[in-house]
Amino acid sequence: MTAARFPLGPFTPSPANPILQPHSDGWESANLYNPAAIVEGDEVVLLYRAHAADKISRIGMARSRDGIHFERLGTPVLEPEQPYEQAGCEDPRITRVDDTYYLTYTGFDGTTAQLCLATSTDLRTWTRHGPLFPGFNTWRTLPYGSDQPWSKAGVIHPEPIEGHYWMWFGEGSLYAATSTDLLHWTPVTDDQHPLYAPTPGAWDGTLVEIGAPPVETEDGLLVFLINNATATSPSQVHYQCGQIAIARRDPGTVLAKMTRPWLRPHTHEDTHGLVPNVTFVEGLVHFQGRWLAYYGQSDTTLAVAVHDPAGQSWRTTGQAPHAADR
Repeated sequence: MTAARFPLGPFTPSPANPILQPHSDGWESANLYNPAAIVEGDEVVLLYRAHAADKISRIGMARSRDGIHFERLGTPVLEPEQPYEQAGCEDPRITRVDDTYYLTYTGFDGTTAQLCLATSTDLRTWTRHGPLFPGFNTWRTLPYGSDQPWSKAGVIHPEPIEGHYWMWFGEGSLYAATSTDLLHWTPVTDDQHPLYAPTPGAWDGTLVEIGAPPVETEDGLLVFLINNATATSPSQVHYQCGQIAIARRDPGTVLAKMTRPWLRPHTHEDTHGLVPNVTFVEGLVHFQGRWLAYYGQSDTTLAVAVHDPAGQSWRTTGQAPHAADR
């Protein structure tokens, strides 16, 4: 098990940011952001969302031997084929179990977003398994957002807990689901009973959305990076990132959370783009002794924040974790 603790960090945005940007005149010419990340041998692999001016998202792939400088495949590995994703394949998260990769992504048909699943053994050729939660609305308990079926953002823990695999998912509020085969998933509760909801009046008061797959600590906690948006005006939100902890022995209950974000918009790329004021983490890996958190900047470029346990600590940086008691 890779040593980790709650909260994880601190993270420092890399001076090399943005590490990937839109380019050429094709499918990734306008915006490139929101990556899944996984370590393969001596490389970090990113599966990122990108689109041209038409805003129809496809998922591309890039590889790196240092986690900072990436080479792109050049063609999408997943692009719209089915009616439920005709307006885009968006916001991937990835987990490997044995020799199979499980990719969750948002299938958008132009009106409705649905959390979808695809599997692969080589990261390039994907088998679709369709929408996971038809009829589920992760905005159900909130006074804003979609009033129709809507689900996004799913992260899978690669090890079973008491005979079941667990997924945590949701935009608006967070929910959990279980599976015995990693393909068919059943929500633990209905959409009126979220596992975790926005905190009125706090920095995460507008919405919560799951970020990267969980990291397990030595004392049995599952640490999640979550993305949050806090409204600053009726027309503007700030996407920031916090952390929550769930006990492995009780995977349906949030045990603790950070009361302040560990990542927030501050650079030009974070605050200017297709959707301004966004830092949106979807990928987290432990690579060459460091933690690397990959995030989208204002839905336009792609960046990384680094935590080096050997060279950083909350004490030496003068930062406090601001974690709630667990």
